[in-house]
Amino acid sequence: MIRPGDDVAERAADGFSAQFGGQASGRWAAPGRVNLIGEHTDYNEGFVLPFALPMRTVVAADRQDGEHWTVWSELSGETITFGADDVAEPGRVTGWGAYVAGVVWALREAGHPVPGARLAIASDVPLGSGLSSSAALESAVLAALLDLGGLELAPQLQPRLAQRAENVYVGAPTGIMDQSAAIRCRAGHALFLDCRDESVEHIPFDLDAAGLAVLVIDSRAPHRHADGEYAARRRSCEAGAKALGVAALRDVRIDQLDAAMSQLDDEETRRRVRHVVTEDQRVLDTVALLRAARVRDIGPLLTASHVSMRDDFEITVPEIDTAVEAALAAGALGARMTGGGFGGCVLALIEADQADAVAAAVTDAYAERGFTAPGTVTVLPAP
Repeated sequence: MIRPGDDVAERAADGFSAQFGGQASGRWAAPGRVNLIGEHTDYNEGFVLPFALPMRTVVAADRQDGEHWTVWSELSGETITFGADDVAEPGRVTGWGAYVAGVVWALREAGHPVPGARLAIASDVPLGSGLSSSAALESAVLAALLDLGGLELAPQLQPRLAQRAENVYVGAPTGIMDQSAAIRCRAGHALFLDCRDESVEHIPFDLDAAGLAVLVIDSRAPHRHADGEYAARRRSCEAGAKALGVAALRDVRIDQLDAAMSQLDDEETRRRVRHVVTEDQRVLDTVALLRAARVRDIGPLLTASHVSMRDDFEITVPEIDTAVEAALAAGALGARMTGGGFGGCVLALIEADQADAVAAAVTDAYAERGFTAPGTVTVLPAP
């Protein structure tokens, strides 16, 4: 089982004391996220609907003199130090430390006087599983540095700065969704985010009242060429938008899709465009159902999203498809891959009392295929 660790904040604080001596002046946390629906729509300036998970990354930190930062990671056991010269330009700090250095770089680029600091990091957000552990790390570090330095940055501006750290300093071409979810989500709600103007609406997602839950299934599938394939999908979308004469695929409405298809000669580009346009519409349809408190009715939209990712966007892998098929066969109301693809997690909308049965069905299906056993956890939308 994937288990949210109640003691992650204590582990961060204990790690700080063990590595640096004394007590941290505070602890700052940011959660992982599941995207309920809206995959690969964010960088196409479309719509997404994530919610925050109970698993989180915690940074215990304190100021230190000078323009240098010392960071310990519970996961790796490493302590790294970097200074102002190292964050003068992207690429000088690599590995997991780049996510921390990237936040310092982005703050300094935006004109903020970032204080030197010692930071200890602990996390129970699974790495490499599509639950956005990188955005949780960036957002927790950002929160710590803002408070330690007494820096003012409005909450609605923080996701863009954290995203800039990942895009430019780390070099990962992600959209704005992950950092927005880590910083702006509310408990009991999904975050309806317009990725063009970054406006948000908190949509009630009361699973408890409906007798439902979301089962998150860690496929344990190794990410296969995920970075290169992600970038390739983004290039295909940009090429499609250019061919259609629009700023982004967000500008192609569902009732314009047939006409758009007729303007595209390349079959692969047609499939990529079709996924994004239909996925945007599925987000809008899901939001409409949730506003009407029709939570159960979103299941078919989740499943249709998965089919589109599998067939048109071609970003699933056998473990992921097996998890979706087994969950649906065991009674899930809907199921889909969540995250960038080529591994990661599946979410299934289930009856709350069926979690063990659905998890067992997926585990059995994995065993039949000879896959590494999956991890599962039942979640509700967290703050």
